[in-house]
Amino acid sequence: MMLDKLQRSVSLSEVHGSVDTTKQKHWWKQLFVFFGPAYLISVGYMDPGNWATDLAGGSQFGYKLIWVLLMSNFMALLLQNLSARLGIVRGRDLAQANREAYPKFINISLYVLAEIAIAACDLAEVLGMAIGLQLLTGLPLIYAVSLTVLDTFLLLFLQRLGMRKMEAFIIALIAIVALSFLAEIILAAPNFREIATGLVPSIPNKEALYIAIGIIGATVMPHNLYLHSALVQTRKIQPGEENVRRALRLNFLDSTIALNVAFLVNAAILILAATAFFKHGNTNVAQLKEAYQLLPSQLGTKISSTFFAVALIAAGQSSTITGTLAGQIVMEGYLQLRINPWVRRLITRLLAIVPSIFIIIYFGEEKVDSLLVLSQVILSVQLGFAVIPLIHFVSDKKTMGVFSIKKVTKFFAWLVASVLVYLNMKLVYEESATFFSSPGNLLWKIIIIISALLLLFLLMYVFIHPWISKAQKNASIQIHAEAHGIKELHIHQFNHIAIALDFSEHDEKLLEYAIGQGNKSTNYLLIHVVESASARMLGTHSNDYETRKDLEQLGFYKQQMEEKGFRTSIKLGYQNRTKEIVKIINEEKADMLVIGAHGHTGIKDFIFGETVNSVRHELKIPVLIVNL
Repeated sequence: MMLDKLQRSVSLSEVHGSVDTTKQKHWWKQLFVFFGPAYLISVGYMDPGNWATDLAGGSQFGYKLIWVLLMSNFMALLLQNLSARLGIVRGRDLAQANREAYPKFINISLYVLAEIAIAACDLAEVLGMAIGLQLLTGLPLIYAVSLTVLDTFLLLFLQRLGMRKMEAFIIALIAIVALSFLAEIILAAPNFREIATGLVPSIPNKEALYIAIGIIGATVMPHNLYLHSALVQTRKIQPGEENVRRALRLNFLDSTIALNVAFLVNAAILILAATAFFKHGNTNVAQLKEAYQLLPSQLGTKISSTFFAVALIAAGQSSTITGTLAGQIVMEGYLQLRINPWVRRLITRLLAIVPSIFIIIYFGEEKVDSLLVLSQVILSVQLGFAVIPLIHFVSDKKTMGVFSIKKVTKFFAWLVASVLVYLNMKLVYEESATFFSSPGNLLWKIIIIISALLLLFLLMYVFIHPWISKAQKNASIQIHAEAHGIKELHIHQFNHIAIALDFSEHDEKLLEYAIGQGNKSTNYLLIHVVESASARMLGTHSNDYETRKDLEQLGFYKQQMEEKGFRTSIKLGYQNRTKEIVKIINEEKADMLVIGAHGHTGIKDFIFGETVNSVRHELKIPVLIVNL
């Protein structure tokens, strides 16, 4: 139980500290072992939700908005490094830090908003992948959307392989996206002198301002701030100020390289749109399908559209994996609740697939791009609720010590936060203005106004609370209860131990462990579940050969145990293995269960079942799991 609590108190406990940085002596090996987390973050900056704003900016204004991409990249680099600093120095992800700092009702609100942001992000990724599949294969969009549920199993497989292999897979997908657009740029052959003029800040008109807001609003993703603060903790770092400083430097380098790759990909999309569309008079291309269809005629080869679709699929797939990890972090951090990763992934994916299918069926495929825009607006609403607490935490000298950010960094951090919150609020206002200008929908308008006021109150509270509140002795939702000295230990005696047997060579090992937990007065209950077809159909009325042989085997074990001086009873179960074990233990009032674990992983869990996990969650008594 204590071990379980300790595991739940760290971010991504299954991979926490799994990459050892302490054994690397050469500087280049240390550099390599720290590289990885920022690449998982960078995919959020080039996901399909960003593509629409890049396409619109390039097709309408040529190269003039490249400076906006560069500025938003600097903003992202600053905020992601603050997130990494929180994780490295305090060993807390952003969700855990929020849980310790804010009252419970605020944390619940922040958790709900974070989950909505992750679902909105996944919505954009589902639609991007589905559109890519449709463009590449010709599948109807509704089928392509449905197929995206299958990547639930891909994530399960990657998590089994370990953190480094997952990072390698993501980097491979990023490479596919980057190489695809490099090929597109080579085919488009833009004028690099003209591109350089786009680095000079300028806003041609109000429409350009709106697109610029969209580019910035779609760049910094709130879930990435939660994710980065957890991913850096997958690196095992030796204690000591110098070691922490080295980790901060190497993570800064990691973030700089990864986010600049993301910047180059976004810039490539905008430059491609400017060269292929703007220069040929197609100044209103913002839809992914439209860009795909126009590329061959503008670049003179069909392979350009293939590169575009492949990059779209790779960008969607890489982003959706990191979105699921972010979901796991916020759930564990705010609620201290862990569920199986594939269940978590399936829930998140269905929350994206269901509205997508609904829109396609009832409004048609032409509304899908509007759904993409909506997902970015939802993300915009959430951003301030992640950025503001993050700046508070890394500025706090009591918890960060010598690693709290300097005044200059703090100034730029609050400046970036102010700009982002303002631009995102403006984006939401602009998107809502059209809806409010139309007649009808009074109820929805009232709901939107009330929700906006509540969100504004919450944002102000999150901003002000750390300054006006005194240091609290107890966290709102504690990671651990307050520690006390051990006064007296009461050694529990087990008097009725149940052993789940499978009639294999492992039975003897299970009996040895069970006897080790007992005493002279302990009764040992031997359990076996018959799994024949007759037993599954007839239950206790089964009398087939397997049932009789299993009962005979139990009797033989009972006789041998009693000859050795152990009090023994037997019980045969039928039909469902898990339910029968739980039922027998409850009926016989056993006070401990000994059960074997065969170490099945991956697909074997689905084939052979997960009896151990299912049983232990159903029982209130201690369960001793013996690895066989």
